[in-house]
Amino acid sequence: MGEIEKDGRVLVIKRITVTYRLCVDPGVDREAIERVLRIHADSCPVYRSIAPQIAISTALEVVEA
Repeated sequence: MGEIEKDGRVLVIKRITVTYRLCVDPGVDREAIERVLRIHADSCPVYRSIAPQIAISTALEVVEA
């Protein structure tokens, strides 16, 4: 989801929220999932390209399969 604002006469993306929805087996190591979520942005080319200009937040939804 993104939030767009008008900057003068131009629409500009200001904020993006990324929600990861993971279907996991019962008993999966949820701490590992949380750890990966915290550090993934450092290795993501898209995040690193746009994060300086656009605020990006993440959310996690874990569903047991």
